[in-house]
Amino acid sequence: MTIQFRDPSFIQQHIQQLTDFYQQHAIDPQGGFYQTLLPSGEHQQGPVKQLVSSTRLTWVFATCGSQFKQEGWLASAKHGLDYVKNQHFDAERGAYNWVMDGAAPIEQENYCYGLAFVLLMYAGALKAGLDGAKQGLNDTFELLEQRFWQPDSGLYADQASADWQNYSDYRGQNANMHACEAMIAAFEASGEQKYLDRALLIAENICIRQTQSTDGLIWEHYSQNWQVDWQYNKDDPKNLYRPWGFQPGHLTEWAKLLLLIYRHQAQPWLMIRAEALFNAAWTKAWDKDRGGLYYGFDPQGNICDDDKYFWVQAESMVAAALLAKTTGKEVYWQCYDQLWQYCWTHFCNQQHQPWWRLLSADNQVLDPTIARPGAKIDYHTIGACLEILHVLTSE
Repeated sequence: MTIQFRDPSFIQQHIQQLTDFYQQHAIDPQGGFYQTLLPSGEHQQGPVKQLVSSTRLTWVFATCGSQFKQEGWLASAKHGLDYVKNQHFDAERGAYNWVMDGAAPIEQENYCYGLAFVLLMYAGALKAGLDGAKQGLNDTFELLEQRFWQPDSGLYADQASADWQNYSDYRGQNANMHACEAMIAAFEASGEQKYLDRALLIAENICIRQTQSTDGLIWEHYSQNWQVDWQYNKDDPKNLYRPWGFQPGHLTEWAKLLLLIYRHQAQPWLMIRAEALFNAAWTKAWDKDRGGLYYGFDPQGNICDDDKYFWVQAESMVAAALLAKTTGKEVYWQCYDQLWQYCWTHFCNQQHQPWWRLLSADNQVLDPTIARPGAKIDYHTIGACLEILHVLTSE
């Protein structure tokens, strides 16, 4: 039977079954969510909770609960929100604990990347009508503003010590990309123009200004004054948060974000850059023989990490759908179909199940877990499908 990947009912079923899996298996009655899960639903390391996974799954439950009118999912969103507010947040430091072991913080460094997902969570909670969400959104924006925003560069710094006294010289595009994502969501939830203005400024600075010396592509790592750092983590190319090399998944994720901004403010450069970034990723990283997009390529265009990550495929899929819709070009629907067929075969096992996190170049499973703290909680897959559903059902 041929699957119709452009059928809204297929996409909706996928969203609902993935969310149901987490509803059944991820709720920790002691607070928050189990974040290390096997495909069977069995959890491991139950008390260990990382801020990014806590906020991402809360956003999933809030967004899907609101869209599909599922009270159980909304209750799970509140459950997650309460844990973030009462355990991850440390009022004494005015900061969020990065990793918790139950009620005890075990890592307290401050990351802009983490705060971006707190903002995204509150945007989802506001759309879902959860109590305190508007205040939480305002407070998180102000915390980002006070602690990480750098007006001179028009971008966010990356990392600070637990007590906010020391800041890393490292600057990264990834934290800014997710801050941009959260600002778009905050605008859509609140209607406040400042969020869209900030999203547009970040996008312009990362996707235009910072690509002047990188052949139009987005490099990941920079020095304190936003000069390209070609050497950062060159000896650790598989670093989870800061890998070396150009990231095809981030090129396509930026394409998605540029088109989401374009939906609200149709500046021509947004679509031009979205196409260029997507096409570069596809040309350089698509595995023509075995399917799927590789993880990284070097400045010469050679693949430097041939693993295949779930999120790279998911973000590329939604970018392809948005490009097809926005440009009217059939070639992007063809990319979309190829990605879905590949993912349905290798990441999903042709079932509506949580995707594998990581495959080898020849599509063998490299990680037996399907959720892992800070690494995967299906926010990328569910979020991509939610946006695809919007594309497929809107005029």
